[in-house]
Amino acid sequence: MSFDWKSYTPVIIPDIPNLHEIDVYTKNGGYESLKKVLSNDWDPEKVINEVKAANIRGRGGAGFNAGLKWSFMPKPDGGPRYLACNGDESEPGTFKDRKIFEYNPHLFIEGALIAAYAMQCSAIYVYIRGEYYSWIKMMEKALKDAYDKGFIGKNILGSGFDVEFHVTGGAGAYICGEETSMLESLEGKRGYPRVKPPFPAQKGLWGRPTTINNIETLSCVPLVIKNGADWFTGIGAETHPGPVLYGISGHVNRPGVYELPTGMPVLTLIEEVAGGMRNGKKLKGLIPGGSSTPILRGDALEGVNMDADSLREAGSMMGTAGMIVMDEDTDMVEMLWRISHFYHHESCGQCTPCREGTGWLEKILLKIRNGDGEIRDLELLIDLCSQMEGRTICALADAAAWPVRYTIDRFRDEFEARCKKSTYALA
Repeated sequence: MSFDWKSYTPVIIPDIPNLHEIDVYTKNGGYESLKKVLSNDWDPEKVINEVKAANIRGRGGAGFNAGLKWSFMPKPDGGPRYLACNGDESEPGTFKDRKIFEYNPHLFIEGALIAAYAMQCSAIYVYIRGEYYSWIKMMEKALKDAYDKGFIGKNILGSGFDVEFHVTGGAGAYICGEETSMLESLEGKRGYPRVKPPFPAQKGLWGRPTTINNIETLSCVPLVIKNGADWFTGIGAETHPGPVLYGISGHVNRPGVYELPTGMPVLTLIEEVAGGMRNGKKLKGLIPGGSSTPILRGDALEGVNMDADSLREAGSMMGTAGMIVMDEDTDMVEMLWRISHFYHHESCGQCTPCREGTGWLEKILLKIRNGDGEIRDLELLIDLCSQMEGRTICALADAAAWPVRYTIDRFRDEFEARCKKSTYALA
């Protein structure tokens, strides 16, 4: 992908002062897409097909086509149906949804309302992590303003469509970023992932059909309705199109959230967008999509782009596009131990491979960190990963195992240098 990224004009977080205020938002074309779909020319199926054609791939990590996901909802049967919006954003290295809550909350609200209309949902819930207390208050204010203007509630804009919109704050549990754990929390229960099937589209909140979407995903919807699916697919990578919020943190000169097309070259994002490496250091490693995505070596990033297919070929994942940049002075053993400590702490404990495995990963890495490790411990860690991956109800065990597996694989010499020679091999 070669283009002048400085010429790109943001559409999710445009440079418009006070856009979080509803009057400013409406003066700049806000809620026009909602009015458009609530007109007689658009029925729910047409909305779903347009979003499906745009191929808005989920910005929460899974990368699934949002319109296709909406089409899984069963036909209305007269009972309640729900849209659950995942704003938990507890993946380390990720802070894009917070930007939307603060700078353009009505774009997300409008997208959620359009999604609710398309799936004929009777209520919308947005789940926001408890640490985002200030942003929860911002969302509550934005929703009140939207209610006051008649964009939410009964008979919206005289269309006959009714929907309610609620904000729920979490209590700081990483596991509630998993969609079914979030549903459990919304119901007032402990955040344990649910066994699937049944999937939420068949049996979600309070046993009723429910679709779960990420905040950034829904924020793309009004843009698609306004400009058309062809416009959206013409931005960025062909198989993973559209604008995306890149959260760049770590050892760069200008960390922050940057809106640019998908498919941006990784090195362009680091060297140009984020101002290059701090203090002129060399790039050692990159976690491209939040802490659970496999690390990439700094010397293996040439030609790697930030889209699902390119990153898969490189041996990692797009995830949340939360890029964590590490320089030549980064202690990979220390870094991996800290990540493993996080996942051990955040495991809900429901599944034995995750509950026990995350603890053992942390203990062995702590042993290596403290200089007491042996070479055989590295093979033991890889074996533990194999016993965890794909063996639990949700993907937290995989999220804990992948950093261990790939960091050891790609920086093995650094781990071996911290280990003593084993007295015997692992049987």
